[in-house]
Amino acid sequence: MSRNGVLNEAKVPLIGDAAAAGRFEADQAITERVWVESKKLWQIVGPAIFSRLASYSMLVITQIFAGHLGDLELAAISIANNVIVGFNFGLLLGMASALETLCGQAFGAKKLYMLGVYMQRSWIVLFLCCILLLPLYLFASPALKLLGQPKDVAELSGVVSMWMIPLHFCFAFQFPLQRFLQCQLKNMVIAWVSLVALLVHVFVSWLFVYRFQLGVIGIAVTLNFSWWVSVVGLFAYTVCGGCPLTWTGFTVEAFSGLWEFTKLSAASGVMICLENWYYKILILMTGNLKNAEIAVDALSICMAINGLEMMIPFAFFAGIGVRVANELGAGNGKGAKLATKVAVVTSVIIGIIFSLLIIIFHNNIALIFSTSQPLLEAVSRLSLFLAFTILLNSVQPILSGVAVGSGWQSFVAYINLGCYYLIGIPLGFLMGWGFNLGVMGIWAGMIFGGTAVQTVILSVITMRCDWDKEAEKASMHVKKWSETM
Repeated sequence: MSRNGVLNEAKVPLIGDAAAAGRFEADQAITERVWVESKKLWQIVGPAIFSRLASYSMLVITQIFAGHLGDLELAAISIANNVIVGFNFGLLLGMASALETLCGQAFGAKKLYMLGVYMQRSWIVLFLCCILLLPLYLFASPALKLLGQPKDVAELSGVVSMWMIPLHFCFAFQFPLQRFLQCQLKNMVIAWVSLVALLVHVFVSWLFVYRFQLGVIGIAVTLNFSWWVSVVGLFAYTVCGGCPLTWTGFTVEAFSGLWEFTKLSAASGVMICLENWYYKILILMTGNLKNAEIAVDALSICMAINGLEMMIPFAFFAGIGVRVANELGAGNGKGAKLATKVAVVTSVIIGIIFSLLIIIFHNNIALIFSTSQPLLEAVSRLSLFLAFTILLNSVQPILSGVAVGSGWQSFVAYINLGCYYLIGIPLGFLMGWGFNLGVMGIWAGMIFGGTAVQTVILSVITMRCDWDKEAEKASMHVKKWSETM
């Protein structure tokens, strides 16, 4: 047989074997569908990873500049960022995630005009929420003193928080703009604007801190300026012709149906907040251990590494939320199911790779943060928990993204409350103090009691989901939201 004949025979089944030929063609069709879905997913995930890393880097750069000013300035910036801004950031980010459901399903259903209306409603709801949250900034200093912070740190943190009020209101516009563009697969725009904002942040930080000698106030002003650059860039692209089908100008329709919109936004906010606050509570609990300095430092390093790696699952969270919403809005339940499978498998593979790297280099992963031998050994002991956390977090955010794309936010909020706060935290407390296992016991209890249980429950719900029925619900929701909201 010729060489060509051998190749042909290897590639396709024998003509007489109809069943094998059918299976071969089916396998090819599935492979092609998975490849197409992967390309659609990475269209969103790739730029999302970059933009999230850019935003994360802006916060890290801010702390680096603060650290060069002094310990008090670093502590004030860190507390203002992680406690005051961090609380509001999580809530507003979660509330804006309601747009992933609404805009995603409307885009899939070709109700393009409604995307601009939904974004304007989100601006209104988030802006009002910012006003309600304003006392956290205005009274940050006395609140921090009540929480036991030293007087000088609390007072300077309060001053910094006041200067960060413009940043607070920036979130109300930036988050909806990002999701509005994301649902239209205009993710490269977000990535480019994030890059410009990052470069501006580095330059202005140097200018204000070293050139103008504005100190810690200069750092706060820089953060405001850089984030508003991002808002202006995204808004300019939107209104200057970048979205001709989805942005048709400001409309009074944005003021109708606000109550229904607020309820969905609130459910999204609670769902995301319960997840974001969980690991902050882990650090807070560890700080109450005896001789906790090394334990807190080691855990903080692990959480910093986990936070950096989490930018990837968070990008998948955004990507699968959009993909599921688009497919359900288009009435394609099977497409939503395939998108979920592809996202979960892809993210798990990435999670396994990072988990193995943590295990292999467990003795050295803390060197970029410290050369203290006791601290390196403490981080090494915690590395297995870090690896397992990364592996779980390669699944859990994706399933939460599926929930957002499907509009299950209220249901998942109850699951998060039960798993994290009724199971995880009590179990962590029991293992940390009851069994005298310290930070390892606290972390183990919160991982296995909270995150793992929640992941299992969400996995079962997702696997048992009737996607065709969800597509019907999505079509009804799009019709209802378009008519009444």
